[in-house]
Amino acid sequence: MPTRLNHEGGSIAPAALAQLQRRADRLLRICGHPGAELSLLLVDDRRMEELNSHYRGKRQPTNVLAFALWDAAETPRRSGGRWPGNKIGTKTNWGHGAKLNAQRHSLPGDALLGDVVISLDTAQREADLGGVSREQRLSWLLIHGLLHLLGFDHERSPSEEAAMVEAERQLQLRLNQDERRDTMIKLAVNVDHVATLRQARGGSEPDPVLAASICELAGAAGIVVHLREDRRHIQDRDLRLLRQTVKSKLNLEMAIVPEIIDFALDLKPDMVTLVPEKRQELTTEGGLDVQGHKKKLAKVIAKMNQAGIPVSLFVDPDTNQIKTAAAIGATFIEIHTGPYCDANNEAEQYREFHLLAAAAEEALAAGLRVNAGHGLNYLNSSRVAALGTIEELSIGHAIITRAIMVGLKKAVREMLTVIRRNE
Repeated sequence: MPTRLNHEGGSIAPAALAQLQRRADRLLRICGHPGAELSLLLVDDRRMEELNSHYRGKRQPTNVLAFALWDAAETPRRSGGRWPGNKIGTKTNWGHGAKLNAQRHSLPGDALLGDVVISLDTAQREADLGGVSREQRLSWLLIHGLLHLLGFDHERSPSEEAAMVEAERQLQLRLNQDERRDTMIKLAVNVDHVATLRQARGGSEPDPVLAASICELAGAAGIVVHLREDRRHIQDRDLRLLRQTVKSKLNLEMAIVPEIIDFALDLKPDMVTLVPEKRQELTTEGGLDVQGHKKKLAKVIAKMNQAGIPVSLFVDPDTNQIKTAAAIGATFIEIHTGPYCDANNEAEQYREFHLLAAAAEEALAAGLRVNAGHGLNYLNSSRVAALGTIEELSIGHAIITRAIMVGLKKAVREMLTVIRRNE
């Protein structure tokens, strides 16, 4: 039976509520109790302090309380006080279909498990402290509370704490894998650099239109082209031919320039991605300043939507940019993965990865669909693809570079293998 979710305090978007309920139902299935009933209550700090004071004698809010009902326990389990400390997505050897050791309690399959109470206010503070999204933190608190209901208690002994930490990691990994299977990652190939090579000689070869067809035959789910104001690579004629020949999805990257806006409205690609553009840059250097240009961007989005063209905004993994993107009517965001790809060391890459992971969670909670791209290659793409929150990766330079060595068709298929490795 589904999780019974009640929201009695604290701020949370409807999309985030729905996501949390889906995750609770999924976690019950993963734990081997799809028929069990779980009550999930979301409150603010004031209400959590009342509960914590009444049941535990502590006059302060906490992050999560768990009340086990199936064994007639009247007092809550401990709250999840350790933070930060759990590394989300740590690799484990928990196989498909495995059940938690909590089965030692002979829990009936259709039992009323009990209640998990989470403070949204505390979850937000802890998310800020840990450098993750609130949605990621809520997911961990839900897992922590559920494990308490299933018999784990990290305060009983060091060995019990170690067992609970491992179970948390296993559950988070399985949750990520299950969510990823529901949203199989797609690959969109950017063919700009085929046109760059053509323009270097001023002839007609290589042809980006032919290249796009080869990419589709190899399994690409979309073709991306950037029509720059200076026309340094893709030309207007290329786009008109691509509009006639692309069978999957044509994504036009563009700046908010009147001439190109008019061209896009006439062409009617399957979607447009609005990007910043500087004439002197070799490639796009950062995300849009959505906050600083929200009125201008909102007008362009409205025009595109009226023409039936969904709009994606290319943004850095920044909370304020994402919230503004949702507020002005974007359908998608494309998260700028450049800082993650360009990180100089493992620690820096780890920080940047968690920023983009948090951004994807925040965007989903705000009702946006999520793509990602820029600088992704055969070495760094699989980690991003495994998040489960991103629909599509946009990759160009790495594939075209690889194609020089092995051919375009093989280069696309190799990239598909990389990003779908863990499905």
